[in-house]
Amino acid sequence: MAHLRCTAVPRVRSYLSASFLRTSTPPATNNGVRYLSTTAALRSSKSFAPHTQIFHEVAPLRKFRRDLLFNYRTVGLVPTMGALHEGHLSLIRQAAAENADVFVSIYVNPTQFGLNEDLASYPKTWETDLRMLNALDRELASVGSGRVSAVFAPSTKTMYPTLPPNSSIPGVGSFIEMRPLGQLLEGASRPVFFRGVATVCMKLFNICAPERVYFGQKDIQQTVVIKRLVKDFHLDTEVRIGPTAREPDGLALSSRNVYLGTRRRNVGIVLNQALRKAEAQYKAGNRKRGDILWPANDHADKVELEQDALGPSKRARFEVDYISLADPETMEELEEVDDSRGAILSGAVKMLPIEEPRAGEELGVGDGKIPVRLIDNIVLDPVILG
Repeated sequence: MAHLRCTAVPRVRSYLSASFLRTSTPPATNNGVRYLSTTAALRSSKSFAPHTQIFHEVAPLRKFRRDLLFNYRTVGLVPTMGALHEGHLSLIRQAAAENADVFVSIYVNPTQFGLNEDLASYPKTWETDLRMLNALDRELASVGSGRVSAVFAPSTKTMYPTLPPNSSIPGVGSFIEMRPLGQLLEGASRPVFFRGVATVCMKLFNICAPERVYFGQKDIQQTVVIKRLVKDFHLDTEVRIGPTAREPDGLALSSRNVYLGTRRRNVGIVLNQALRKAEAQYKAGNRKRGDILWPANDHADKVELEQDALGPSKRARFEVDYISLADPETMEELEEVDDSRGAILSGAVKMLPIEEPRAGEELGVGDGKIPVRLIDNIVLDPVILG
């Protein structure tokens, strides 16, 4: 296998603590790179000049990355599928606190969507995303953090240059798979999901060559998959996990939340509520699976029955896919939690389409017709004795 870094460039690390070595923005080129501004970045917010560059092709981004490398500037990569929200922005802030430059990828990866999933309707908000990144870059400049230096927004032909992406099983193409990790929980319900995630992340890490990559805890099984990918393939990057961003009532932020509307949004908090009940059992000293999970399952069952009993114009029906108590490294189910390892509580529910919309009701993007899969998790930390 070819080396995963740019072979023409030596790998040089920068250990510059919080006072990142910064240089002026590299000069503009005419090789297909879009510049939001060609003015060098300044520390003062009063003289702020955005310097984020938009890349759609691999070669110019790699050249830009080499220039940063030779100037001893570290890069943190935040992979996204766009439709940015505060959860993404918190990861970018974390990356900017730990690196001189931040790369943000915006690419809706088709290979992590099953044949009957919501690829076509996945929210695409390019102009809004760029405005959010520009505002955030201004914020970062004002506090002297690292900056959003590059947005990588490739086409699918760029990311899958040989064959069109394939979401069938076993499928045709070049894929990365994690077995059995990628077939558990989310992988059991979405058989190609982690194959697509691991494949696109391998591509992004290879293209961007980041010192660090940033993912949110909300997609916790995904973070375990990425850590395994980095370890098993000896990738020269560090995986950093940011906390789950939430609404005030606990609902985990997700790009898919725009589909919910008010009625499903109010009921969708059932998953977090259920997991919190299980967490309380662990904190009370319970370690056996049944003792921890029964209150979570009981709460989900009660809310489901309550909704089923309402009329079609009032209810928001849902189906529980799973509520899990799993090992933090393998994601395999546990019968009893080992205090020295802790565990991961996680779950998934599917919010079903609204049956009878009411006049004037706020139904969200898609008018309440699109099923919405919600996932969430809580890490049960190891217990430190003594």
